[in-house]
Amino acid sequence: MKYWLETLGCPKNQVDSDKLSGLLEADGYVRADGPGGADLVVVNTCAFIEAARQESVDVILELAALRRDGARLAVTGCMAERYGDELARALPEADVVAGFGSSFYQRPAGRLTPPAGQPVGFPSSARRPSFDLLNLPRPPHLSPWAYVKVAEGCDRKCGFCAIPSFRGSQRSRSFESLIAEVEALGVEEVVLVAQDLASYGRDRGQGRPGRPIETLVRAVAERVSRVRLLYLYPSELTNGLIDVIGGTGCAYFDLSLQHVSRPLLRKMRRWGDGQRFMERLARIKSQFPGAALRSSFIVGYPGEVEEDHEALLKFLAEAQLDWAGFFAFSNEEGTYAATLPGHVPPHLVAERLGECQELQDQITARQRLSLVGEKTRVLVDRPGVARSHREAPEIDGIVTVPGDRPAGTWADVVVTGAFGTDLQAEWLA
Repeated sequence: MKYWLETLGCPKNQVDSDKLSGLLEADGYVRADGPGGADLVVVNTCAFIEAARQESVDVILELAALRRDGARLAVTGCMAERYGDELARALPEADVVAGFGSSFYQRPAGRLTPPAGQPVGFPSSARRPSFDLLNLPRPPHLSPWAYVKVAEGCDRKCGFCAIPSFRGSQRSRSFESLIAEVEALGVEEVVLVAQDLASYGRDRGQGRPGRPIETLVRAVAERVSRVRLLYLYPSELTNGLIDVIGGTGCAYFDLSLQHVSRPLLRKMRRWGDGQRFMERLARIKSQFPGAALRSSFIVGYPGEVEEDHEALLKFLAEAQLDWAGFFAFSNEEGTYAATLPGHVPPHLVAERLGECQELQDQITARQRLSLVGEKTRVLVDRPGVARSHREAPEIDGIVTVPGDRPAGTWADVVVTGAFGTDLQAEWLA
């Protein structure tokens, strides 16, 4: 039997898909070359904001049209977790809508049986009555880097986020299970991910904030050549954690700032303000001058006025972040933000979004251009494509290199050109 798995959304979803692939393959499935050749098509959906939900629905309908006769279509992931039966009623094209967990394997077998009578779909609940996706083993990893999810869920109550309502409270994995997974992956770079990464271990009673994640980062760094963290709440970025991250040799700091206006951040139920953020960034830059800085921001949150927007533009100009993402506020049902007055008109949100992106594009281009002539060390992801410590996989630019070295190779290069977000480099030896 063959399967095709389509993954949407964030890196945490990709980890879930990797583990689901391993589960299916352990039950005798093999990966198809495409959705049209699969007996089982699975869509791992994203439900973070409206745009992500619409993309998920579009992909489900597209794959429903592409599947061959007798193939079954299963929808899982965040949309299935959040909307459940409502989503199943809205998408009759799907044979199964089920969130991750035991329900994924406890669906009526008849719904997944093609006309010929040969079972197609998820393995029977009799063989695996329940499972914990978070702690399932991973299949062999083909890339020289891999995401590792350290926890599921989140204990924070950010005003704009619905994730805790369907992913639940934070549930950290054991230190031992994470180290075992890192060692089994056999990759050169590990990218640690979670909804609230720096709070790893707190729900397990593992001491003061920062200590468990610092211990984990050190341990992972002893086992792989590069460890990277995505992403960190600024309130959790202690001096100790800054030292640990920079000390691994990958001084890459991805901070979830969301805005810089103090009044607006209070409405977001978030910590900090522009001045405090600049102090954190200054600490990083002074200790690790070559550090790469990334953040993300919400534009058009309820109550955002022109003064808030101008403060954000000023911050971007002063902070000189290497990378930044901007997202229009999405009014999520059941969140605190949905109850707030002062929603910003869509045309004004689009205007502010464009101004932020234009400014940051200019900053990023200048930052990249300033690297021309610099020597750096890169990991080859595939022949001709590499990354230094400044580029996280899949979300940042790349370093284009000669195509004569295989994936997984480490090499010293000199940067010879910059083209927007990407760099060009030549081998030093």
